Formats: sequence, C-alpha cells, structure tokens
Amino acid sequence: MTVVTDELSLVFAALADPTRRAILERLAEGQATVHQLAEPFAMTQQAVSKHLKVLEQARLISRTRSAQSRPCALEAGRLAEAAGWIERHRRVWADRHDRLAAHLERLQG
Repeated sequence: MTVVTDELSLVFAALADPTRRAILERLAEGQATVHQLAEPFAMTQQAVSKHLKVLEQARLISRTRSAQSRPCALEAGRLAEAAGWIERHRRVWADRHDRLAAHLERLQG
C-alpha cells in the first residue's frame, strides 16, 4: 500500500471513493453528525467514521465539538484548490490537443 503525503494527492485519493463524494455532497447542504451522515448508507457508523477520517486528513472536512456530538462541515476551499489544479492542466492538455489536431491536418493536406 502506498502512503500518500502530498496535499493534492490526499484530496484526489479522498475524492476517488463514491461514498466519500456522497458525504461531501451532503455536507454541502450544511453541517451533519456521523449519525446523520450514516443514515443513507448501508454501513455502520464506524465505517462512515473511517471515511470521515480520510476526508479530515485531506482537510476536505472539519469537525468541531458541540456537547456530546462532533458535527462535520465541508471545507470548500480544498475543493477549489483541486479544481484549480484540474483547470490549469486542462488548459495545457487542450492546447496540446489543438496543436496535434492542426499538425495532423497539415499532414493530411
């Protein structure tokens, strides 16, 4: 198993799982407890807690203490950083694709 340490890799590794993406979608609506987050899934609260730990390590969510509960909240800034990386690279890839298409057109013409 590879240990991921850089920030962006942690974010993408966390986003790779559909359950974690669903949790983030739920948290986009507002804070929620582990119990509330576990409700739509056919898994234990302990399993959901493991997903939350991955999201927390990637700093995609934060947890606070409120009496006995620990509500989770989305940290949208981390998603914006990942989206920014994707957009920067999308532009590079699109430019390369355009140049390749132009080159192939010249070869055919």
